[in-house]
Amino acid sequence: MERDGVERLLAGAGADSRRLRHALALLCEGRWCTLAELVRQSATSRRTVESLLREVVLERDGERFRVALIDTPAYQDLLAVAAPPEDPVAHLLPHYAHVLDRLTALVAKAPRARHVLDHVSATPETVLRRALLLGARFWLPGARLLCVGDHDLTSLAVKLVHPETDVTVVDVDERVLAYIDEQRLGIRTRWADLRLGLPASARDHDLALTDPPYTPEGIGLFVARAVEGLTDDGRVLLAYGASERTPMLAFKVQQELSELNLVYEAIYPDFNRYFGAEAIGSAADLYLLRPTTKTRPAVQSRLTRQTTAIYTHGPQSVESTFEPSTAKASTPISSGVSGALVSGPAAADALAGFEADLLVGDWPKGLSQPRVRLSTWLAKPYAAAPQRVAVAMPPGLESALPRLLLATRAAHVRLVGTALPPLPKALSLVYEVNEAGKGILDAVRRPQPEGEADTVLRRILDNAHAKLANTWREALIAVAAAQGTSLTKNEARSLIREAADWSDDLTPLEAPLHRLSSLHEAVTRTITALTTTT
Repeated sequence: MERDGVERLLAGAGADSRRLRHALALLCEGRWCTLAELVRQSATSRRTVESLLREVVLERDGERFRVALIDTPAYQDLLAVAAPPEDPVAHLLPHYAHVLDRLTALVAKAPRARHVLDHVSATPETVLRRALLLGARFWLPGARLLCVGDHDLTSLAVKLVHPETDVTVVDVDERVLAYIDEQRLGIRTRWADLRLGLPASARDHDLALTDPPYTPEGIGLFVARAVEGLTDDGRVLLAYGASERTPMLAFKVQQELSELNLVYEAIYPDFNRYFGAEAIGSAADLYLLRPTTKTRPAVQSRLTRQTTAIYTHGPQSVESTFEPSTAKASTPISSGVSGALVSGPAAADALAGFEADLLVGDWPKGLSQPRVRLSTWLAKPYAAAPQRVAVAMPPGLESALPRLLLATRAAHVRLVGTALPPLPKALSLVYEVNEAGKGILDAVRRPQPEGEADTVLRRILDNAHAKLANTWREALIAVAAAQGTSLTKNEARSLIREAADWSDDLTPLEAPLHRLSSLHEAVTRTITALTTTT
């Protein structure tokens, strides 16, 4: 059997040839495998595995291959005897076979990955092992865990293995939040675009776990937000992987972490495995990070420099270089992609016939109106009461549209962007929306509605920065008073919790859209119950 090419390849890799030897051992086991499986099992980049496959004579069966059994003895002295040590909880897996079966079904039915959000699904075994590692390292009964993004569904694994853990998920993907809530495992879900802020109700956690976009900008942002969500003695678990071919990329990421003044308590190599991400070997390390007394100031400094470009794909990729705030008033609003400009209207044209009292977002210099950042707009009510507001919507932040509208009581809001999505039905009680031109939507505030349920719901949506349950409670008390009856705060809270047990401690701005969509029915139930009890 000719093996000179394999020997040259291994010799060239030197001490780092262990990955290749592991892949070669898998090929010689006699089992058929695909390229994706070989990459994932060996945690070796696709390019490196392909270089090995070019040097080995293979048997093939469609997309599957292996080294013929008759040829495997020729490679025995070249093989890695065992896989690298990567799994400190492997001994626990046999005890959770039933959980793995359920997670396998849940992952299979989960929302499809979104390319523009850099989604790559972790394997069911990975999310189970994350839950087991958390339980092996920390005391979870009563502990609070924050999942900073959770397309991988780690929150479900934690609740299945450690049901007494208090788990909150923040995510920009409405589909993920709805899917997690459908499982009814008692997980709190919050909408958040982390570029715009962390929800106020997602603070003071003991642990935070995140598997962010694998750009330095994405890692820095997600870890900074994870720290924001922690108590002073919390921990961050970070999944991050880079190809063995690109150590400089890993260095840039670790520089981001170093600038946050975090302690590396542990790194578990190749702990995470994925369906995809073959460029990094379908694998990622798991970092265990501990904040220091210097971390929070560093986080605040990091977030003041935050940009919207954090992904590797789509309109908010890191290749974005154009900054609309440096443009002139006649310059079109930027798409944020490689300095290109959108084909939509110029800023001056976008404001033609619309005397804005306030500009929200990134507008070109030279416009005289006062302005406020998108993140500030969502974080707290604006001090003044502008009647006409113009909002610049960057590409890639469209999911924030409903929240940007709810964040004001202005009579008229003009939205300017490239491809603005339709207004969710949940907001139709508040705004009437009309297209005012290409890339321009006008949202005009509707008059106060009639009917008790509509009046209560409108009051909730009109106070989007306030705790949803608190506004609902006061509105119910007002309805009871109008009916000539009395309702205590505790009685109102009881009615609300029975109709919407998810409504405590969050604002309408943090609520996922499927929760806002269900509010009318829930409010109606409380009105009906109020009438029945009185």
